[in-house]
Amino acid sequence: MAVSSPSSYQQLNPRKAPNRKGLLSLLPKIHITWVVTAVYLVIMLLVPISAMFFKAATVPPEQFWKIATSPVALSAYDVTFTTSIISALVNGVFGTLIAWVLIRYDFPLKRLVDASVDIPFALPTAVAGLTLATVYSENGWIGSIFAPFGIRISFTRLGVGVAMTLISLPFVVRTVQPVLQEMESEVEQAAWSLGASEFETFWRVILPPLFPAILTGVALGFARAVGEFGSTVIIASNTPFKDLIAPVLIFQRLEQYDYAGATVIGIVLLVISLVLLIGINLLQAWGRRYDQK
Repeated sequence: MAVSSPSSYQQLNPRKAPNRKGLLSLLPKIHITWVVTAVYLVIMLLVPISAMFFKAATVPPEQFWKIATSPVALSAYDVTFTTSIISALVNGVFGTLIAWVLIRYDFPLKRLVDASVDIPFALPTAVAGLTLATVYSENGWIGSIFAPFGIRISFTRLGVGVAMTLISLPFVVRTVQPVLQEMESEVEQAAWSLGASEFETFWRVILPPLFPAILTGVALGFARAVGEFGSTVIIASNTPFKDLIAPVLIFQRLEQYDYAGATVIGIVLLVISLVLLIGINLLQAWGRRYDQK
């Protein structure tokens, strides 16, 4: 009697034969770059934020609300976000102007001026704060000009705004520059030939394609200003209800070993920042649709 081989058995019983290639084909084909990206984002972003929320969840709701809405915390939120928004908007105007000059004009030492825009990226924030506190003090080069008028800059809320403006300026300039480089001057000349004034050309021809880039730069600058600590802690007096910002308040709570209070304020700071950034992103999307129309 002939003994059937395994191959003939598989042919007679196709349902019982293992199909390894078929099983492997059922697995999703995920590129290695997606895996690396997901792992990196989980380790660097998701895990720390989740740990922060889990730590805040250990605080009873009544205590959480009491810490988050304390008068000192509310004042710190006001100083932080209001000053950050104002600084970002100021840079939205002057950063766009600087990018315009760097792209449209040639002048001596242009490369040096262009490179100096990135100084806040490389300069340690503590050094920036020390420099600003010295220059804008009542006896400093710039502060002495405003002192006779009763205007103090260093160790006030105005000094916090100056520090935030400095460290967030490069974000607007470097975001607007590439868009300006891609814009063709022939479009402006065509608008002039049709009788448009310089203001009308800027408002109707130049600004619409620049608007999403300006919003992006303002959003990045705002996010950077909200989290600034090194320069503001030196140029400010860090007095509650005056110029105390939320990051410094968190540091003060940590110095007092109040980890729960520091975590609660950090969570509130994170949530408010995310809401504002989502709103700015919606404005960017609206700006892109307006540009396409």
